[in-house]
Amino acid sequence: MDTMYTAFAKQIKAVKSIIKPVTEINEHNVFQEGNRDVLPLFDEMIEDYSLPGSRFAGLENLEELLAKAESGKACMLLVEHYSNFDLSIVYTMASRAGGRGKDISNAIIAIAGMKLNEDNPIVAAFAGAYTRIVIYPSRSLHGLDPERKKEELARSMAINHAAMKALNEQKVKGKLILVFPSGTRYRPGEPETKKGVREIDSYIRSFDYMCFVAVNGQILHVQKTDMLNDAVTKDVIWVTAGPVVSCSEFREKAKAGAATEDKKQAVADAIMNELEKMHLAAEEERKKILN
Repeated sequence: MDTMYTAFAKQIKAVKSIIKPVTEINEHNVFQEGNRDVLPLFDEMIEDYSLPGSRFAGLENLEELLAKAESGKACMLLVEHYSNFDLSIVYTMASRAGGRGKDISNAIIAIAGMKLNEDNPIVAAFAGAYTRIVIYPSRSLHGLDPERKKEELARSMAINHAAMKALNEQKVKGKLILVFPSGTRYRPGEPETKKGVREIDSYIRSFDYMCFVAVNGQILHVQKTDMLNDAVTKDVIWVTAGPVVSCSEFREKAKAGAATEDKKQAVADAIMNELEKMHLAAEEERKKILN
């Protein structure tokens, strides 16, 4: 039986009974409200598998970012991506961190690839807990035969146009737009999965402020087979939110210091470098608890 299903059989069964996933994404349903009725199930899963010493650091930075969002500024969270639980972990741990943690969680809208909605009903049900804007990632077109690619290219353009329209509407409503700049989960031994996607530069360009968020420790570990075979373990989970950063200033600095003519990729690389620095610094401290 699938590792993930075995570990969380009770919660998964409950989630499936509450949420009816959207089976096909089109330009009319890219914005999807989360179902808050299932959030307690995710809280339970994270509580059961987060060991003592787990923490959310830098909440004051997100409180500052939220205040800017509430004043009408476009604000985003750039988060490391290790597993399909990253969004759940950030959401749940922020809401438990005190202060305005619950307000921060409730303000999050995630940018999600349509694979989460279409490939597996259980994964789709999980995604359905959170408010999100669904996009068609460019990498999903790779490897298609010419005729199919032509059809899917038209579909991708329609979906992404609608997604950008929804994003522009939501980002000035006091929301925090959460993006995984790598676009995919990191797989050990595959460094290319930790490379930032060029498209992230377009997001940065259209936002005012952002915070980087590092995630250390994992409850789900990516496997090379189906997502539901991800290994489930208990761990000390640390989420670290960095200071508020001006998007325009960060972007211009990254472009000015680029060693490549591809300025978009230079911005993406600078983002991933910042997240990696935060991750390594947090890991040094987290190891003291593990040891």
